[in-house]
Amino acid sequence: MKDFDDSRILEQNVSSERVFDGIILHVDHLTNRLPNGKLAKREVARHIGASAVLPVDDDGSVYLVRQFRSPIDQVLLEIPAGKLDFKGEDRLEAAQRELREETGLTAQSWTHLNDMLSTVGFCDECISLFLARGLSSGDCDPDDDEFLNVVKMPLAEAVDMVMRNEIRDAKTICALMMGWKILNA
Repeated sequence: MKDFDDSRILEQNVSSERVFDGIILHVDHLTNRLPNGKLAKREVARHIGASAVLPVDDDGSVYLVRQFRSPIDQVLLEIPAGKLDFKGEDRLEAAQRELREETGLTAQSWTHLNDMLSTVGFCDECISLFLARGLSSGDCDPDDDEFLNVVKMPLAEAVDMVMRNEIRDAKTICALMMGWKILNA
């Protein structure tokens, strides 16, 4: 990729005020100086971060979870994922925990796919995506407020569902497409 001089488009933060402290996110109001010298307000949701995992078995099947999502009032098909338990938590360990809790699976092989920025227009959430292989079954241990159904399907079918707009969750789309490319290279 060609080197770009971004100095003409950078904003400089002048002030920040915390306006909301919630359970999973905090909201800051920023005042930024624009490249033309004017001031602009920015609203930023702060999130501790998350890890997510695409588990693929030896037969090329993936394990996804169906889970109700309140913000859109729908059940979605997603890869196992969850927020970090604390700032600075090892993201691989968080992915391993979420895989076991949500599906009962453990994995021998882990590949870091990407650190995805989910919604940069208003949120700083970073989700680390992992590919897990060499799967073994065990017991699920979901969080007390977590209700989900585990779904096993061929990776190719899940990718087809992305292309038909039947899987719409961003982290799941990214992980499925990256996993597909890696496993079919």
